Amino acid sequence: MNATQLKTMDDAALKKQLDDLHHELFNLRFQRAAGQMPNFNRLTQVKRDIARVKTVLRERVGAEEVKAK
Repeated sequence: MNATQLKTMDDAALKKQLDDLHHELFNLRFQRAAGQMPNFNRLTQVKRDIARVKTVLRERVGAEEVKAK
């Protein structure tokens, strides 16, 4: 997932994406603990995607605060 793709999404879609990623991260951690994880790289990818979504959301909040002043 690219940051450019995320920037084209609206806030509701980003929050839905964030919830989905958190759910996937939970499942991946559970699989890792059970020893059933087929792809260890996916855990890192999901964490980075969560960070990207949070960054885009935070940039939008910061931009709104600047416009309000």
